[in-house]
Amino acid sequence: MDQKSESNLKGTFIAVLIVAGIIIGMWSSIFLLFLSR
Repeated sequence: MDQKSESNLKGTFIAVLIVAGIIIGMWSSIFLLFLSR
């Protein structure tokens, strides 16, 4: 049971990291587009 919850936590953490990376990438690309205008 401990191992299962630990792997679940790790999966959730990875998903959060991916979502955060996508959001940061979107913001940085919008910011760069705004700067280059």
